[in-house]
Amino acid sequence: MRDRLLDAVERLLVKGGVDAVRLDAVAAEAGVSKGGLLHHFPSKRALVEGVVQRLVDRFEAVLPGPDAPPGAYTMAWLDRSIPEVAPEPGTAGRDEVPLALIAAAAGPEVLDVLQRHYRVWQERLDADGLPPGVSTLVRMAVDGWWTARLLRLAPPHGAAHVELRRLVTGLIDTGAIGTGRVGTGNADSGPSSADPADPGRSSTDPAGSAGESR
Repeated sequence: MRDRLLDAVERLLVKGGVDAVRLDAVAAEAGVSKGGLLHHFPSKRALVEGVVQRLVDRFEAVLPGPDAPPGAYTMAWLDRSIPEVAPEPGTAGRDEVPLALIAAAAGPEVLDVLQRHYRVWQERLDADGLPPGVSTLVRMAVDGWWTARLLRLAPPHGAAHVELRRLVTGLIDTGAIGTGRVGTGNADSGPSSADPADPGRSSTDPAGSAGESR
């Protein structure tokens, strides 16, 4: 029942933001009585906090542990956040970070949940074995992409999106040279290990980062 209610909250957040999350609207969207809703979530804030925490749990479930090779945590952060192919304009779906950002607007108590987790995530990124600043730069790129998409600030689409992601991936691969990192590209893209003989070229990109990839 809890997941059914939180699914309903997510759909309302995508459709109309936090203002659309009203107790009666959530009950109707989930197809339950208001009394049934209140049994699990006594307030709107509890509903939104529940959504944020569930999104955080989903995100953390795919991140590697502390014994992962250098750069693996940063690469998993990128893979989980920015898809290889740009979403079609106007599509919604389960976009964890935008939903969490929308939910965070519900108030400082809810925002605090997200802030606490970001502090822990940043500590893990800092300890990921890459040169100082590389993992943070990747996170800034991820956050910027989500913000642009969330606020419709001319987010990249098509080939521009693919190129952006390739450049960010290159930061991780180049930063991991000499650390003993094994490629952490996802199953769709294949390994992305770097060629030690050419810091600008990965083993899956014969043209190198400076080549024609557009």
